[in-house]
Amino acid sequence: MANEQFTRALESTREIQLTVTGRKSGREITIPVWFVQQADTLYLLPVRGSDSDWYKNVLKEPTIRLTAEGAQLTVRATPITDPARVAQIVDMFRARYGADDVEAYYPKRDVAVEVPLT
Repeated sequence: MANEQFTRALESTREIQLTVTGRKSGREITIPVWFVQQADTLYLLPVRGSDSDWYKNVLKEPTIRLTAEGAQLTVRATPITDPARVAQIVDMFRARYGADDVEAYYPKRDVAVEVPLT
């Protein structure tokens, strides 16, 4: 079961902190990211798609840490490359954040990341 404090924190925020391990440096790197939630799964969309550094880091080391309102969760992320599935996730982002912002902030939408909360 997901960390209840983390799950509750998701309800009151539009942005979470993602911590990945640098594929070259081995150091932790933390950045703010938008997310969408569907049941017990979070979806993340890299701003520059498959060119995003954090996405490349996840490919090498899929264990990530998410922080929302001070609550943390360490999980294993799964890259999504199927174009139809990525398109569904992009549509969820449009519904949550607005089509104009998704178009403006996510110019390359070729991959996504799935994060289980359970």
